[in-house]
Amino acid sequence: MMYKIAVIPGDGIGKEVMEACLNVLDTLDLNLNYEFGEAGDECLKEYGVALPKETINIVKNSDACLFGAVGESAADVIVKLRHVLNLYANLRPVKSYPGTNALFDDLDFIIVRENTEGMYVGEEEYTDDGAIAKRIITRHASERICDFAFKYARDNKKKVTGVHKANVLKKTDGLFKKVFYEVSDKYNDIESEDYHVDATAMYLLTRPQSFDVIVTTNLFGDILSDEGAGLVGGLGLIPSGNIGENNALFEPVHGSAPDIAGKGLANPTAMLLSAVMMLKYLNEQENAELLNNAILDTLKEGKYLTSDMGGKSSTMEMANQIKNKLL
Repeated sequence: MMYKIAVIPGDGIGKEVMEACLNVLDTLDLNLNYEFGEAGDECLKEYGVALPKETINIVKNSDACLFGAVGESAADVIVKLRHVLNLYANLRPVKSYPGTNALFDDLDFIIVRENTEGMYVGEEEYTDDGAIAKRIITRHASERICDFAFKYARDNKKKVTGVHKANVLKKTDGLFKKVFYEVSDKYNDIESEDYHVDATAMYLLTRPQSFDVIVTTNLFGDILSDEGAGLVGGLGLIPSGNIGENNALFEPVHGSAPDIAGKGLANPTAMLLSAVMMLKYLNEQENAELLNNAILDTLKEGKYLTSDMGGKSSTMEMANQIKNKLL
């Protein structure tokens, strides 16, 4: 079967990790037809727009999209793609891998983040005394993301934790908490609990092993997932998926890192693990497992790691080692 894969390298190290990823993917027994789209800071500078309509259409008409990273234009690119394509569920697995700087060696949980509303709707305005931002929480989006989390838990985990700040944000997060428990009633086989976001931040440091699936709103999910990255060795190890009814986009959670761009220092692991997520989404389970095992074996051996993990290998040297394990 041929898959149409939209590819958006973006800016900075996004280009480097994407090149490494495609180089490894081409080793698998897959028929992937890549269609490249431009987006990001460089695109804005050259064409006057950060996300051309042509790129949106490429993603819209694809079976899945691989996305690298963009810089200051992120709100106009990745956030816009999530809204335009209704990619309502953001999945960010937090897992301990061998050979890394993980603070814990036994973590395996996922943050399911509502991806279309909350603080990231971008409705801001200046006032005489500063500025105001609107936070939007709807019943529809809350039900949809909580249902996604419980379905995911039924297939993969045992417990779902709803995260909010309902004691202060009584109307918006009050609604989210209420809907969370309404949805949980439909999944009697799945354990449910809820915590305030500040308590969750503490528990992620003191007892992260207690989490299976965390479901939360947009901003909280963004912040907590970066904390999760710190637990397992850094942003270079965290993949993510943006899932909607008709489209899906997979990306590393790290940014474009202009300070190291072009130096071959970028860690390709998060991009490659994002490709693993993409293959699972495409129901290519065998190939997903092959790629995942090649990544794990390379990390475990520890001979070909990038500098952020204590190694001396370049981005492509590490990727080539993973590739060699697939040959």
